[in-house]
Amino acid sequence: MINIRNLTKTFEVSGQTITALERVNIVVDQGDIFGIIGMSGAGKSTLLRCIGLLEKPTSGEIYLDGVNTSHVSGKELIALRKEIGIIFQGYHLLMQKNVRRNIAFPLEIAKIPRLQIQRRVDELLELTGLTDKENAYPAQLSGGQKQRVAIARALAVGSKVLLCDEPTSALDPLTTRSILQLLRKINKTLGVTIVIITHDTTVVRSICNKVAVIDNSTVIEQGFVKDVFTRPEHAVTEQFLSLELGGEWDE
Repeated sequence: MINIRNLTKTFEVSGQTITALERVNIVVDQGDIFGIIGMSGAGKSTLLRCIGLLEKPTSGEIYLDGVNTSHVSGKELIALRKEIGIIFQGYHLLMQKNVRRNIAFPLEIAKIPRLQIQRRVDELLELTGLTDKENAYPAQLSGGQKQRVAIARALAVGSKVLLCDEPTSALDPLTTRSILQLLRKINKTLGVTIVIITHDTTVVRSICNKVAVIDNSTVIEQGFVKDVFTRPEHAVTEQFLSLELGGEWDE
């Protein structure tokens, strides 16, 4: 499904070269719920943006269903982007549009016929439990409801992959649980492969079957969640696990 090979991403900042990712190798199989954890600045969000075709790698390759995304452009790139839904940390909803219009927006851009849009939005409202909120505006919604709208919108055009950037970081524990249950439902019922960027190991334990740990722009270990968390090979992973148990970061 997603095959990342020797991915490096650098940025030029004030005449200096900043390495955000260095020789990253990750394989996400069809149907995975794949967690990527790391401290702030480790490169998690940059990796998500590269997978989502929002950033172009400096070197290395990303394959999506066997297609080298670095070698596509024009209509082929547009078609490939439709296969990837992205949920951003800040929701990024259109404040002047109600829930129904927010979900319909990518379908309207894709010039889908009106009746098809209506049916698709109805399906997504049902899936995400927002049918009774279809006429509400973002300012009238709770954080969890806003995230559900963002999820529905990301799935609108039939995405095969859902990329989630800290999807529960601003939510209380009960709402977090409901959002994770929704993501699990989407994965099982729609067959959507999910990649979750997070700093929260409890999120990974709750929903992910595989995980990669990033530190200083590099993947330091990865594998099945049970294996990585039961037998961590690196101190950074152990720190994450100790924080989960109530420990504190060393300063």
